[in-house]
Amino acid sequence: QVQLVESGGGLVQAGGSLRLACAASTRTFSSYGMGWFRQTPGKDREFVATVSWSGANSIYADSVKGRFTISRDNAKNIVYLQMNSLKPEDTARYHCAATTFMYTTREDAYAYWGQGTQVTVSS
Repeated sequence: QVQLVESGGGLVQAGGSLRLACAASTRTFSSYGMGWFRQTPGKDREFVATVSWSGANSIYADSVKGRFTISRDNAKNIVYLQMNSLKPEDTARYHCAATTFMYTTREDAYAYWGQGTQVTVSS
């Protein structure tokens, strides 16, 4: 069982930055691929980014490519999402998730999910 707790969300103006963090309670954090997804009311959950076990590989959604960076610290059991040049359309609840795959964009491959942290970008 893996418990995930996100932090770092908040209210920011368009063009600003936020860094989200997700702390994992597991002794085998480095054996999980990690991902970030986001959801707004009335819409399906959307893939944002994923990072491989070692942190060497990552994939981004086209909508965030060049603005967001996913990284992980396996010594601290934390995965980060650095979000720059934020836009109002980035407003959503952001969830981190863990998968036994090396890394994947497939939502159904993630077995463990955090409760999420709200990000609101004002125009």
